[in-house]
Formats: sequence, C-alpha cells, structure tokens
Amino acid sequence: MNDGASIAERKMQFLYTLRSRGVTDSATLAAMEKVDRGDFVRGLFAERAYEDMPLPIACGQTISQPSVVGLMTQALQVASRHRVLEVGTGSGYQAAVLAQMARRVYTIDRHPRLVREAEAIFDRMEQGNITTFTGDGSHGLPDQAPFDRIIVTAAAEDAPGPLLAQLKIGGIMVLPVGQSDTVQSLIRVHRHETGYDYEELRSVRFVPLVEGVAKED
Repeated sequence: MNDGASIAERKMQFLYTLRSRGVTDSATLAAMEKVDRGDFVRGLFAERAYEDMPLPIACGQTISQPSVVGLMTQALQVASRHRVLEVGTGSGYQAAVLAQMARRVYTIDRHPRLVREAEAIFDRMEQGNITTFTGDGSHGLPDQAPFDRIIVTAAAEDAPGPLLAQLKIGGIMVLPVGQSDTVQSLIRVHRHETGYDYEELRSVRFVPLVEGVAKED
C-alpha cells in the first residue's frame, strides 16, 4: 500500500514539476500523465524515472528530461488528425506521448537496438498508432510524407532540408539547432505557402544528429 501511495505521490510531483517549468497545455499534460516514464527507464536509473532530468539509455543516447519533452510537445501544437514524424526514437518515450494526441506517429532512429526495444514497449502498451523505422533520420521518411508535424530529438547545425521539404504547408517542426559542443537553441519552424518562419524558444542540450545507420549494437 505504501509503495502504491509513493508512486502516486511521485506522479503528482512529476506533473507539478512539469507545470512549474512551463508545460501548461492541458492536452500535453494529459498525454504525459497517461504515459509512465518508468516504462522507458531501466536498470540503475529506474528509481529516477520521475525526476526532471535526462537519463542515459543504450547506445550512448539519453532519454530527455520530462519538462523538455513537454515543452517540445506543446510547441508542436498536435491535433487529433495529425500525422507526426519523430526523428530520433531513443527510448520511445516522446513517441508514446505524441501517440496520445496524434492520429499516427512515425518514428525513426539510426540504432536498430533502440528501435527494437521501443517497439517492444509500444506493443506492451498496445499503442497501435506508432510505426517505427530504422534509418537515417536526417533524410526523414519521403515515402510517408508530407507530415503535419515533425519533431527532431537530436541537434543539427540547421534545420535539415529534407525534413523541411516533408513538412506540409501550414505544418510545424520543432527541433534543437546548434553546434554539438555548445548550448543549442530549440526552434519552431512554421511552413507557409511562401516559405518558412523560424522562432527561437529556449536553450537546450541534445545529442548531435548523426547521419547514416549505426552498426548493430
């Protein structure tokens, strides 16, 4: 009973922390309440799943801190009929949150192991509106394009041209940009009939966006 109360308290604190750090969109908060971050954090760091901090996962990658996941999600302005592309599956946590809000989520990662492990979690969650791919995310998924929304969870020097081209007119992309060894900026890109508008949101720190597919881990 105490364990149950403790978990409930941690989850309440988790949501309070999200709100206090700027995640105020009700749909985003509802999605993050439904998806248990603890399902995506294994091993030594499992006890820290509800803390607002990035944690290491396999393949030298990280699971982003929840407040950053929340801020990126609310910046996307996802609606129930949207098709969303996520570049950088990682643990699968961000895709699972987006899947509570969108019609379909397509997620791609260059690490086969991460894709397999995320797929297994999605299957256990019975989250049938996520489609996973192993591949070079910097090229997007031209066969599935265009997308209403695109989110990139690794930092490029600039918004990759192939991803901009796969964004629908009226669509939004959220991604970190900047050199990998400095603080990066989280930006939001709106595509219009005549071009793109760029908006800087905040400073962040992400792993770099790497081209190519990783060797089997």
